[in-house]
Amino acid sequence: MSRTIAFTQEQLRAPFTLVLLVGVPVLFVVSSAGTLNQFARALGGSLAGNAAVGSSAGWAAAFLSGALGFFEAASSRGADRRLALAGLGPSRVAVSRIVSSVGLASIAATAAFVTLEIRGAVIHPWHAAVAILAFAWLYLAVGVVVGSIVSDPLEGSLIVMFIFILDVFSGPGMSSGAAPWSISQKAADVLISAGLGRPSSASDWVGLGLTTVGALLAAFTVFVLSARRRS
Repeated sequence: MSRTIAFTQEQLRAPFTLVLLVGVPVLFVVSSAGTLNQFARALGGSLAGNAAVGSSAGWAAAFLSGALGFFEAASSRGADRRLALAGLGPSRVAVSRIVSSVGLASIAATAAFVTLEIRGAVIHPWHAAVAILAFAWLYLAVGVVVGSIVSDPLEGSLIVMFIFILDVFSGPGMSSGAAPWSISQKAADVLISAGLGRPSSASDWVGLGLTTVGALLAAFTVFVLSARRRS
């Protein structure tokens, strides 16, 4: 637990980090819903109104969490190798890093959800909260996987950005049909339904849970394996 707190404090040492985690989701939700609506129409999608506003909250949390996961994994290589060699082991170091990152990603998701609530743009707010959190954790996992494999900041951030953009414009509501590679499909389905006031099916919830847990487990596994190679 103390290692997790230390890793979290390390990331929040710069005050601007917390400002980004809270401020970017707020600005994104406030300003981007109309743009998403226009892009969806151009691509043959149906995203509009409250569904577009809700989706903007999910994407805001996803964008920040993906960047956070990448830099958390890529920038900690040397420190984590020393901690592992000191006797903590790569698995315990990885657990602490992942839990710390999950907490920080949850801050971004909370800021996006609170902004959504203030705007009154969703009919099922708690469904939206779970979906936004899933967006954040899914892209946190993406960032951690990329950061565990690619150490160069420019290359790694571009990879995360490419995955993000590809997912945005191929996901539910943005095109005529969700692409099979849409990472956030289940989260987007639940979030769009929450914005439109429709109940989500049991299969949507199960799919959302399995996808999110599976992504975090994959990120943990890749992070541990990369830590072992570095040790």
